[in-house]
Amino acid sequence: MKYLFLFLCVLPLSNCIHRIPTSRSGSSGGMTQIINVSAYDPKERQRGGAVFSENDVSALRANGASGLIARAGKGGVLDEKCASFVAAADRAGMLPGIYYRLQTHADAVVQADQFVNRSQALAHGRKWNAPSLLLCADFDANSRLSDILRFIDRVEARTGVIPVAYLENSVHLRQTLGSAPPNIKAKLRRSPYWAALYSHDGDPGGGYGPPGTPQGLAEQYNVWSTWSLWQYGGVNWEKGHSSPKVYSNGRYRFSPYFGNLALPTERNVFHGSRTELVGFWQRHGLKLQ
Repeated sequence: MKYLFLFLCVLPLSNCIHRIPTSRSGSSGGMTQIINVSAYDPKERQRGGAVFSENDVSALRANGASGLIARAGKGGVLDEKCASFVAAADRAGMLPGIYYRLQTHADAVVQADQFVNRSQALAHGRKWNAPSLLLCADFDANSRLSDILRFIDRVEARTGVIPVAYLENSVHLRQTLGSAPPNIKAKLRRSPYWAALYSHDGDPGGGYGPPGTPQGLAEQYNVWSTWSLWQYGGVNWEKGHSSPKVYSNGRYRFSPYFGNLALPTERNVFHGSRTELVGFWQRHGLKLQ
């Protein structure tokens, strides 16, 4: 009877894993692909190919994306496309997630409450196919350590979820987190590290050499032993127009565009298998079922 119980416990997880598509984007070595979006998406069409919208992200899934993380808000302002994007991702069979961009001009706890309120409204606003909604915190280059900790603590206190931590590249963040006392570093490590790295040769200054790889970037922070998510593809903006900004060096070779899409996208990979991705999503996500 014990074995039957265990089988029934893992069966829903197995079904969820079966839905996750295989990556077909560039020379990514089969790594699991995740797209992050905001009200700026979709960007403008730049070549022939597939497109997507906040109401239909099937082209992302068709090109191998396993998950989608939509911006819930930033600095006290909600993102008007968030709900549409996560609902579309769920309909397409992708794992849905949301992130909130913390900014220094607004109180960190107030921003955390706005994020939690939005996540709970989404969780109760529809019937979901996915088991959980990933929660992520996006800390800008000038974030204070106290605000980072207050934001994470508030989200955990209200939801029981420790959010994923996305860090903009900055000397300030490296110095602030790298010089934190051991007990604070241990607390920060509970949040998986989401790295932002679009180039292998950019020198961040301040005595830091070029990170080279996402692993090198993680080591520069001197907090995490490795990375969990890596945003390898972003967007350059110039005179109101966007263009792809994508890492491609060594064993990590990513094409400028995601599969056959006609427009730039912000792209990520997960540091693990598709099976491990589901567990990660559930550990750091708000339960939906």
